[in-house]
Amino acid sequence: MVIKPRVRGFICTTAHPLGCEKNVYAEAEYAKEKLAGKNGPKRVLVVGSSAGYGLTSRITAAVGYNAATVGVFFERPPSGGKTGSAGWYNNLAFEKLASENGLSYKSINADAFSNEAKDQAVQAIKEIMGQVDLVVYSLGAPRRKDPETGEVYHSVIKPIGSDFTGKTVDFHTGNVFEMSVSAASEEEVAGSVKVMGGEDWKLWIEKLSKEGVLADNAVTVAYSYVGPQLTHDIYKSGSIGKAKEDLEEKCAEISKFLQAKGGKAFVSVNKSLVTQSSAAIPVLPLYISIIFKVMKENGTHEECMHQIVRLYRDMLYANGMPESWDNVPVDEAGRIRIDELEMNPEAQKRVDELWDKATTENIWEISDLKGYNDNFYSLFGFGVDGVDYDADVEI
Repeated sequence: MVIKPRVRGFICTTAHPLGCEKNVYAEAEYAKEKLAGKNGPKRVLVVGSSAGYGLTSRITAAVGYNAATVGVFFERPPSGGKTGSAGWYNNLAFEKLASENGLSYKSINADAFSNEAKDQAVQAIKEIMGQVDLVVYSLGAPRRKDPETGEVYHSVIKPIGSDFTGKTVDFHTGNVFEMSVSAASEEEVAGSVKVMGGEDWKLWIEKLSKEGVLADNAVTVAYSYVGPQLTHDIYKSGSIGKAKEDLEEKCAEISKFLQAKGGKAFVSVNKSLVTQSSAAIPVLPLYISIIFKVMKENGTHEECMHQIVRLYRDMLYANGMPESWDNVPVDEAGRIRIDELEMNPEAQKRVDELWDKATTENIWEISDLKGYNDNFYSLFGFGVDGVDYDADVEI
């Protein structure tokens, strides 16, 4: 069938298999070039491996370090003439890539919050690599079912304490407008922490350790975001921010748990990118389109692949496989910061200036809204160079 993008708000309901494959292979080429001759992890589990930072983490470990990988994700296969999700096709492309490079892998399409997914991952680890020395936790989800109680929790993107009103942009049309978001209730905050906090990350590590598949000196990293003051009311100081605080608290607990065998846990604060999640957060589309403009002008702009290569090459494995994780560079809160180029004071000062000027009339000139849109469609395999979007393709 001929596949065209069908967009509803911040969601595209179709995905292009060949475009997704091109994206995966482009990331692999970059990782292979930048990590040639470097030493790093050889046995890797990625929880949340089908898109964004999680997918890139798996690609980078596999082709950059020739690592065996297990990936866990929850994606929709094609059915009844409808395309599969972008994540579904991303994973197929990864498996093709891994096979061509003679790499060991197992992919698990299951709810990562469930006990069943954890059991499947343990079995896969035992089958293909025995133990893991790196666990990447990169889940972003709107809901979570507690595996013990069966209760379902939902995450929300809301301020805490008072309603929020701020400027944003419809990234499809360029319409700049003010929008309001009501304050989260205590129940909504608690639900957001349950879904997006660190509880499930800790359960994964405890499960892997109990089953004997977590290697001595293993490291685990979860991804987070802080962002500038402009976004704090809706993000860092809001319901998601509370979840990220819990993620950092659980990071400390996991580190203490791993300490006896030389392991450690880190939270990596990454830069803002166009993702399905960020497209849904008020304010962020406007902020991201402006920071893209500023960073591209400064020559400091990075996409997902650049961030993860730096995380591996310059932070976690700067000296190959370390005997101790004490030399990993962290901030005063113990977090790895690969968002430092975004958070550069001069760059943020320029963002503030452009933010104040942004209107519907000038948004395409003072920001990189086109780049934002290109990235959004690329998430689903559209607008990718070298793909004939008028041709029939097998879904």
